[in-house]
Amino acid sequence: MLRLRDPIHGFLHLDPLEAALVATRPVQRLRWIHQLGLTFLVYPGAEHSRFSHVLGAMGLAGRVFDSVLAKRPELMSRDEARLARRQVRAAALLHDIGHAPFSHSAEDRFEGGIDHEEMTRRLLESPEMRAAFDRHGDGLGVSDVVDLLAGRTVPGRRFLAQIVSGELDVDKMDYLLRDSLFCGVRYGVYDLDRLIDTLAPVADPQTGAIGLGIEEGGVHAVEALILARYYMFTQVYFNVTGKALEHHLTEWLRASGHFWPADPERFLLEDDHSTLAAMRADSNVHARAVVDRAHFPLAFETREHPSEAEREAFDAVVPDLVARYGEGALLVVRSAKDPHRLGPSRVLVATADGGAEPMEKASQFLRFLARIDRSRVYARPEIRDEVAAALRARLPH
Repeated sequence: MLRLRDPIHGFLHLDPLEAALVATRPVQRLRWIHQLGLTFLVYPGAEHSRFSHVLGAMGLAGRVFDSVLAKRPELMSRDEARLARRQVRAAALLHDIGHAPFSHSAEDRFEGGIDHEEMTRRLLESPEMRAAFDRHGDGLGVSDVVDLLAGRTVPGRRFLAQIVSGELDVDKMDYLLRDSLFCGVRYGVYDLDRLIDTLAPVADPQTGAIGLGIEEGGVHAVEALILARYYMFTQVYFNVTGKALEHHLTEWLRASGHFWPADPERFLLEDDHSTLAAMRADSNVHARAVVDRAHFPLAFETREHPSEAEREAFDAVVPDLVARYGEGALLVVRSAKDPHRLGPSRVLVATADGGAEPMEKASQFLRFLARIDRSRVYARPEIRDEVAAALRARLPH
């Protein structure tokens, strides 16, 4: 067993397979990928990595599995449960290995139009990963993890995939607490213990499929998670400076013609440090904006929840400004998210009469949360005031 101390979850205990996976290059590379991209240039404490996040998610996956199966132990035999528990932990540990430098900041810059999930699959099927599973898998193979990450499960086992990637998954549970701690804010704090204790396998009354749901006593814990996610997006993930830096990075990548390799071996050579080194050697205005932290200043921003008329007015005005000031003079950034919608499926609440109802019905306030859809315009310093005045004259604010 390998023991690691985590600042969120305390000691994490890894079995021989998990220890072998941690030692692989794809997982070790995550030490050099910031969890929050360039946000460390805004919140000085946000130096945490994808490496610590996936370890935390792995630990939570085991806890959630234990809690859920304890409610319905008849769902699996002991041998099947032992293998399934190892499967969800391994999937949680490996779910982010395909992330490009600076995490989500430049997701669309992969060669061939692939995404980080496809790169994760390619890395999982590499000889190095297969060797770890062949030696320590004890019945668990690479294909089992690939299938779970893709949401492919046998009938009645959908909740296993949802533990890793779903409406109430361990990814969200970990990153909210971790990002909140390292950014030095309290927005992402919620009652993790209560949430896990009230998770349960719940049958969908429409289809009969068993998914990851919540007991009635856990409704407020889910509400707290949703509110934490909502505020982390408004206050941290969509931070005005952080979004400017993120888009300077994207503009530099486009200007330099740089793409993240689609080949796994070449991809493993790319991380935050190699990218920053290339930017330091470049005189491009967007590279200097990041390296020197000299980003374009904000000229205008919409409200977090603009009306349809306000959105249409903004979309009509901006092309004229871009044409007027020329390519590269402005950054137009749209930050949109439905943080109160946890995933593509409904979160079901197990009711006292043995039935189930959607979270939107069980929660008194959830239906009132609205989509965040804020747009911002940043401009070169010498034209910032002129751009701001032009936008204020033509748009409500």
